[in-house]
Amino acid sequence: MKSRNTEQRRPLVAAALNQVRLTFLTVAVVSAVTNVLMLTGPLFMMQVYDRVLASRSVPTLVALSLLAVGLYLFLGILELLRSRILTRVGQRIEEDLGDATFRAVMVLPLRMSRKEAVSQPIRDLEQMRQFMGGPGPVAICDMPWLPLYVGILFLFHPLLGWLAIAGAVILIALTITSEILLRDPMRRIAQFSAARAEFLEAGRRNAEALQAMGMRGAYTGRWREANAEYLTEQQRTGDATSSFSTTSKIFRLALQSAVLALGAWLAINGMASPGAMIAASILTARALAPIEQAIGQWRGFVSARQARDRLYKLLEQFREDVPRMALPKPETSFAVAGLAVVAPGANTPIIRDISFSVSAGQGVGIIGPSGSGKSSLARALVAIWPPARGSVRLDGAELNQWDPEALGPSIGYLPQGVELFDGTIAENICRFSTEATPDKIIEAAKLAGVHDLILTMPDGYDTRIGASGAILSAGQRQRVGLARALFGKPFLIVLDEPNASLDAEGETALTNAMLALREAGSIVIVIAHRPSALAAVDQVLVVAQGAMVTFGPRDEVLRKTTMRAVGEK
Repeated sequence: MKSRNTEQRRPLVAAALNQVRLTFLTVAVVSAVTNVLMLTGPLFMMQVYDRVLASRSVPTLVALSLLAVGLYLFLGILELLRSRILTRVGQRIEEDLGDATFRAVMVLPLRMSRKEAVSQPIRDLEQMRQFMGGPGPVAICDMPWLPLYVGILFLFHPLLGWLAIAGAVILIALTITSEILLRDPMRRIAQFSAARAEFLEAGRRNAEALQAMGMRGAYTGRWREANAEYLTEQQRTGDATSSFSTTSKIFRLALQSAVLALGAWLAINGMASPGAMIAASILTARALAPIEQAIGQWRGFVSARQARDRLYKLLEQFREDVPRMALPKPETSFAVAGLAVVAPGANTPIIRDISFSVSAGQGVGIIGPSGSGKSSLARALVAIWPPARGSVRLDGAELNQWDPEALGPSIGYLPQGVELFDGTIAENICRFSTEATPDKIIEAAKLAGVHDLILTMPDGYDTRIGASGAILSAGQRQRVGLARALFGKPFLIVLDEPNASLDAEGETALTNAMLALREAGSIVIVIAHRPSALAAVDQVLVVAQGAMVTFGPRDEVLRKTTMRAVGEK
């Protein structure tokens, strides 16, 4: 049992990378063979200059050419194999981390402040995948073979070997310098990029307000400022990266010529053959190519490493716990005791010292002035925000004792701002469940009083509503959202301002639905400003400035509240 728990709690990113470690060893082995085959070119040139030209033997030239062609074909096959292996390594990492990353993204807004939640874990994962499947790992696997080429240069002549070593040292120094200078700029670029994407998304969500109130110009100005910071940092980093890359490239070309000149001098003085001169130039270029390639890929390497670190922290912070033992569906009671709620990323409680309890079949109306914390309380009642203090219990068990996926069907929630998803009306009502039956979907729609409306749609329940329910009016979205909350007749139903966008017919349907659900044994909690929403409840909770004022029978509480309001006037 201990070993299994240890395995379950292994860091997800480290585990995913560990899964592909053997594959990377395969890539390293393939790289070893390809680097040996890379000797084909310089050795072929050496034989042509020293053997073929000296003997003027055409058969020897043909034989060497056929051998070289065969080796090059084999090299091409191995290069293609290595590239495809690395592509699949990147895909495997995304497959292993994709679901966990997506779930973490969904949790971010619930556990962190909006500013802190400006993160792009999916882009981080994409950054890792692209690096793993790109030329970066190839350069890393090729660099250990530099001593082989340098050693062959020493066989030609020690001066050639020492010149290659000097060039390698300078290029490695450039690589280390680029690592030091680019680390912080790359981190800032990632932050600016995330903020830029969030800015765009906010503009997209509020496009109607920007258009109607003439705010596009002002918002564009703010975008221009945010984008300018990103572009400036990107330009500065790009300039630094290209400077290092260009410097290394020009230096390697100059070094290759220097080796050729040194080889020519050695050949003139009889200390090396003309073939060795040409082979040395090619070998030097090949020996230093991985270092130059690493410098060119260094920006991607730094970005991938920072993405890995961010993903590591994120997935460990929001990783799923060991599966909880299944509990029976709640069906008797709901109790809140000494509840205090703190918004994600904040320290000051929005809600404090809320206590009440209800039994199956009861309804509670929560009222209070705007800004009193009613919506924050609703989030805590359905386990969106965890209690900072106190408890929320169903049938005596705190909400965190249930697995969210297991508890979800027993909870219906209609937030104040209804958000629907791109899909059909039926899919939105049934919460995208693959096991939902048409009868249950229609039942929820009828409870919400939206069945007849849906039938007037072009494709009925199969009508696609677009992103955020774009083809529906605000009232229609609210009624479809209500049907989603009522799907399956959950035991606990929390409705935040459910009648805000409803007409008289919709309010009547809402009242009838709440009464029908209470008769079926559900607990209905409704947050309301309009008294009509309280027609179907028997208890009322009054909150003000985040604290509970009173809780009790509806008529009694409303009478006291009215008398208090009159007395204050």
